[in-house]
Amino acid sequence: MFKQLSLLNQAQIRELKNIADKAKFVDGKISNPHSKVKNNLQLHDVQGYEKSSKILNDALMANREFVDFAFPEKVAPPLITRYKPGMNYGLHADSAIIPLADGPLRSDLSCTIFLSDVNDCKGGALHVTQGEAGMRFKGIPGTAIVYPSYTLHEVEPVTEGERMVAITFIQSKIPDVMNRNLMYELNEVAALEGLNMAHENYTRLQAVQYNLMRKWMR
Repeated sequence: MFKQLSLLNQAQIRELKNIADKAKFVDGKISNPHSKVKNNLQLHDVQGYEKSSKILNDALMANREFVDFAFPEKVAPPLITRYKPGMNYGLHADSAIIPLADGPLRSDLSCTIFLSDVNDCKGGALHVTQGEAGMRFKGIPGTAIVYPSYTLHEVEPVTEGERMVAITFIQSKIPDVMNRNLMYELNEVAALEGLNMAHENYTRLQAVQYNLMRKWMR
């Protein structure tokens, strides 16, 4: 259900930070005015947004692990957000439908891409709940975490320094999370062990893969 990625190289991280340093940020409620739990800043600069979102989107789509795990059909343009001391994003689930210029996106998966150094920020962990348990993520710059959009999650309060990340949402070709995870695992086993199998058995395994994709993909 969760996938951690090594996504950006140092040159990309520097370029994104440079864009953020020169860009205007506004209250994050501009994109969710009715939220009672959102307390952050988000990029509000047309050129900066276009340039940064292209860098981030291209990195995602070039990342084999991301593509294999998410089966992306559509990806929202990633948006850089900032959290300064005292800011947080309270417990919430992401909206099911994300309005975009080219039509709505169904959010099957959410992705947080870490840009600031974890040592420069105290607090600010992404906390994703699972029943009564939970997982916390504070990745090093250039890493990302992909997780189901339906989960309740929060960004814990920043107490010192600054948290800067980019966020995006993914509509998957396989909407059902269980089916998507099974397809991912089956494909991984086929890729790792296929050459060790008898040809006739590998052919049968491929037929199962293809037919499940026909059945589950939308």
